[in-house]
Amino acid sequence: MNRRSFLAATLAAPWAAPAIGQVRTRLKFILNWRYQGPQGLFFLAEDRGFWREEGLEVAMDQGEGSAAAVTKVATGAYDVGFGDINATVALAATRPAEAPLGVMMLYNRPPFCIAVRADGPIRTPKDLEGRTLGGPANDGALRLFPAFARLAGIDASKVTIVTMQPQLREQMLNRGQVDGVFGFINTIRFSARLIGTDADQAYRFIAYGDYGMDLYSNCIVVSRSLARDTPQAVRGLLRGINRGLAAMLAEPDAAVAAVARREPPINVAVERARLDATVRDEMNHPEIARIGLGDVVDERFERGIDIIVQAQALPRRPAMGEVFVRDFLPPLAERITRVMG
Repeated sequence: MNRRSFLAATLAAPWAAPAIGQVRTRLKFILNWRYQGPQGLFFLAEDRGFWREEGLEVAMDQGEGSAAAVTKVATGAYDVGFGDINATVALAATRPAEAPLGVMMLYNRPPFCIAVRADGPIRTPKDLEGRTLGGPANDGALRLFPAFARLAGIDASKVTIVTMQPQLREQMLNRGQVDGVFGFINTIRFSARLIGTDADQAYRFIAYGDYGMDLYSNCIVVSRSLARDTPQAVRGLLRGINRGLAAMLAEPDAAVAAVARREPPINVAVERARLDATVRDEMNHPEIARIGLGDVVDERFERGIDIIVQAQALPRRPAMGEVFVRDFLPPLAERITRVMG
């Protein structure tokens, strides 16, 4: 244990393995992005047999963006996703029968931002008018830009938006091909580091959370059919994730090593730093001391629904229960209530 004091005080619950010969429930799980350090919690759950002990066989694939993970679960291509709960709100407002359900909130602080060059003229959201911004098509921050523009007083019609391949985002910003890029702060920060750019010196971050968008972010989402027909599988999935999270917080180097086994070219030092920053910046809301990591505060969640519905002019306001349910979570006594000292 280094200067961080990670609490991984869990989990004295019984973890009963299925009987010999019992058929395991197979789940297809789409991640939010390419394999990176913070995803080590899922790989530890797999490598250490936490899901196997629950009678599950989980096949994980790399993702194409947090919003895309929600869509892929909605279409039935995957049973489970690690996706943006705000994209789930939008889908529940338009296609409620298909929208997945959020069942475990992992990113409880908003990571959405627009990164601009620190030596450029853009200092405030209003300065984005007349500029060109870019990001991957399925990026959560790009999808939320209309909501951000409304809250921050930006005339969105005066902003040109282009899409790009994820690996080109920081390069295009550095070359001046776009004036700003959408993304999660730590995705941009550490992807820039991989191409030799010190993002904290080279970029200025316009964080959505600084302008009234106090939103939850990435959540475990499951198909409605899985929640309805196999609730015990969802509970077992979340128990395994909870144990993987505890293991990651206690052994972050092991979590990054689990990622590296699946993606050998990764820069281990950068991915370890990305993991630490994600825990600190995106999973560390003070509310978890009361409700535990995985749950939400109803009033805050409801405000987030209102923000998305109003800013995107959605045709209906989904009820919270159409978007997030806590029924499948492990008990509070078994969940993390503090991630940093």
